[in-house]
Amino acid sequence: MILAVDQGTTGTTALVVDDRGRVQGRGYAPVTQHYPRPGWVEHDLDQIWQSVQRSARQALDAAPPRALAGLGLTNQRETAAAWDAATLRPLGPAIVWQDVRTAPWIADLEARGHANAVRQITGLRPSPYFSASKFAWMLDNLPDVAQARAAGRLRLGTVDAWLIARLTRGAHLTDATNAARTLLFDLAAGQWSNAMAELCGVPADALPQVAPSLGVCAQVHADAPFAAGLPIGGVAGDQQAALFGHLAAAPGATKVTYGTGCFLLQHAGRARPPDIAHLLTTAALGDSDGLTYAYEGSVFTGGALVQWLRDELGLIESADAIEPLARSVPDTAGAVIVPAFTGLGAPYWDPDARGAILGLTHGVRAAHLARAAHEAIVHQVQDVLDLMPAPTGRLHVDGGAAANDLLLQLQAHVSGCGVARPAEIESTALGAAYLAGLAVGLWADVDELRSLRAPPAVFAPGQAVLATPRADWRRAVQRARAWAAAPAEPEDRGRSV
Repeated sequence: MILAVDQGTTGTTALVVDDRGRVQGRGYAPVTQHYPRPGWVEHDLDQIWQSVQRSARQALDAAPPRALAGLGLTNQRETAAAWDAATLRPLGPAIVWQDVRTAPWIADLEARGHANAVRQITGLRPSPYFSASKFAWMLDNLPDVAQARAAGRLRLGTVDAWLIARLTRGAHLTDATNAARTLLFDLAAGQWSNAMAELCGVPADALPQVAPSLGVCAQVHADAPFAAGLPIGGVAGDQQAALFGHLAAAPGATKVTYGTGCFLLQHAGRARPPDIAHLLTTAALGDSDGLTYAYEGSVFTGGALVQWLRDELGLIESADAIEPLARSVPDTAGAVIVPAFTGLGAPYWDPDARGAILGLTHGVRAAHLARAAHEAIVHQVQDVLDLMPAPTGRLHVDGGAAANDLLLQLQAHVSGCGVARPAEIESTALGAAYLAGLAVGLWADVDELRSLRAPPAVFAPGQAVLATPRADWRRAVQRARAWAAAPAEPEDRGRSV
């Protein structure tokens, strides 16, 4: 069997997968998000490590006592971590991918005329979303980080590198899919870019070695709290792992993960494809033959909108209550939600956008807001699909919100193509399991894995219809954009009425 760990934004999932591709054990442990200031989002790295241990132990306890062959690891991407090489002590909180504190740093980078070079080297665009500006902020603002750098003990990396360090007692490794999300990786060369490291002020010697996504890269330490001695056979960022979890390995294959955010990846083959404005070009996977590539669009707020309606507004008691509430009304009563809590991602890339609810009248009830939340997620996903080449075949979906039939029916309607939900929607963790299993020889190839999968549920266009036209959605987005950057209105000093 394979143990797969999926360390995500709001929690860690672990699966034990047998040689028939069946899930034999499952575990989950939540991770707390901290919001110390508006636009700031942080994690406690020690809590992340603890959540990995708890979820892995739950999964292993639930599985039959059979031999483990390997460990697969996938993780939230772009989240930046710093730790001491000798003690493995965190040097500060992790700065989460949603965090926009470095927006002024990014604006300055663009003002100095570096946007085109960033795009050409990395396939990305300057944005606080990516890790480099977070690393730079740590170096400038956290004394422990600066001291570790001066002592030659600084380690910088994304969450996968942090977990590998803890699992192995010190190995400093990442893979291409995570490295490609830092703004420091040369996408054509498949290695760190010294030019980007110098531009961003990030010490290259603090960055991890880039290992293949598919292939044994390290071994869990013999004294580790779980999986002791196992080979780590697969490492990939969560969205690339999800793409592989669908076995979407041919150009044109497209997936949407409905998680905290919504993330679209379309496989683009072994040659770096031409860049598409407002989309990202990134690594799909790294293997012994080099890189495969993908187009990507990242929607920053997806399931997090449902969490907000539950936790902050109290409209629902649980996330799965959102669908029946939304189905109780035929439309949104004119309400439109733009969930730009931490800015807007693709295709707008506006860190100064802020959330808005427009079209409110006395007739808008909780059920209408629930329906508007569904439509907001669907519209954001469609904004990205509109820019991508037409998907080959069905649109593959996964993530927690993919269990919502209404959401997928609406997505099929607006996209005009079938939406396929696999029997096991934990595609991210499955992708990590598949990578590790292939690396250690549990499965021969992707075709063998395909033969083991149950048929998906398919949602065809026409089963549900959006109440908010696309044009109205775009108008609402324009009203939410640049809100945090807007100058204050002059004070009203008693104008006559």
